[in-house]
Amino acid sequence: MDFWGVGSIRHEPTLRLTRMSDTVNRHSSELLDEFILIEDEPVRKGEEGTEVNPRLEQLRAAVVLTREAVRAASITALELATESAHFMGVVSRGGELVNPFKHIEAPVWEEEDVPQEMLDAAYAYCEELTRREAGNFYHSFKYLPDEQRKAICAYYAFCRRADDIADGDYVDKFPGALGAKDPEAIQYRRKLEELAAAKPVIERTEFEDKLAQLFFFRKKLSTAYNCMSSTDPIFMALKHTVSKYGVSRQYMDDLISGMEDDLYTNRYQTFEELYSYCYRVASTVGLVCIDIYGVESTAAEREFAEAWGIAMQLTNILRDVQEDAQRDRIYLPLEDLERFGITEHDVMSGKKLLEHPGWMPFVKEYCARVRAYRDKGFKLLPKIPKQSRYSPAAMMAFYSSILRRIERTGGDVFTERVKLSKAEKLTLAATVYLRHRFFSF
Repeated sequence: MDFWGVGSIRHEPTLRLTRMSDTVNRHSSELLDEFILIEDEPVRKGEEGTEVNPRLEQLRAAVVLTREAVRAASITALELATESAHFMGVVSRGGELVNPFKHIEAPVWEEEDVPQEMLDAAYAYCEELTRREAGNFYHSFKYLPDEQRKAICAYYAFCRRADDIADGDYVDKFPGALGAKDPEAIQYRRKLEELAAAKPVIERTEFEDKLAQLFFFRKKLSTAYNCMSSTDPIFMALKHTVSKYGVSRQYMDDLISGMEDDLYTNRYQTFEELYSYCYRVASTVGLVCIDIYGVESTAAEREFAEAWGIAMQLTNILRDVQEDAQRDRIYLPLEDLERFGITEHDVMSGKKLLEHPGWMPFVKEYCARVRAYRDKGFKLLPKIPKQSRYSPAAMMAFYSSILRRIERTGGDVFTERVKLSKAEKLTLAATVYLRHRFFSF
């Protein structure tokens, strides 16, 4: 699902995990076996009453990158890299985004710290990726204080790549791995399928390939929280970000889990099921952002950040009904659609849905629900330090405008994609900035 871009676990995990520093020298396949053998726990409830499979979450959390499993680059190779012409920039002569470390054929550095020059290049890569792909978001990011802007761009790059793997054509490379045929990836996939008790909703070969990429994406993520450093510029920058701002790995893992769930699910029966998905792919974004913005992470602030993410994702879902239907995906809760006499076939019919007598009433009720979460999300703004407040305020303003436009057109998300023009974005951004700069929210 297209979002800067995820389930339902907002509370601290109950996983009986050993410290990463204690497990770094253990092979990940051993960890998988260990966690699968954990005794059964009662099924917990997530947000909106959604059930959570603790053993499935344990399996996902057990994916780590260990010294024995990879070829690590030494400090000597690192020094050579800094002298390489490949290291000098992140944009090619043709204007393409270039990984400054693409010539390094090892997944990790043996050293936890990397030279400042390499860290700067990693952040530059993330910021350029964000500038090219973030759209509305980048206009809000660029006014953050420098350190926060770099951190948000690193996190955006992480989210963008995860979404591109699961929902796009991007192919993420893990040096030395065998892709879908890798024994560890196969083991992970089999146990995931067993615990998820669901069949893929995409072609089998594509499913195995994407799931393997997400598996190794998780491995890279583990380097942001242990004593090694990834040679992937996104995770090199992310490691520095999570260390500086104390970002919980749980939020990162949850987002990847949301992307994995997209490979198994293309329909949502209830709003509670949809909420779980939206939490994973969107609320976790808000929760990470408040850490970077410097918000005190109390229960109230986390609740507001969670609602902020839900509101934006629900807006995206409504705006993208036609695009998702073309990919055989319906994110609108089927139970809610049925109350208005709308069937799956109606949703798949595209613009003909506008003629259905239940569509406008459904849209009206749906938008009211979005506004309720949005209004709760607005309560977060006064909690954010003033120098960082403009960024989330601009994001909220952009999405509020999109929602109003959908309502004004009677739910017409079919004739053309609902979006703001460049002039509208600039005007809205200026209005939000003036309010942010000279008035209190």
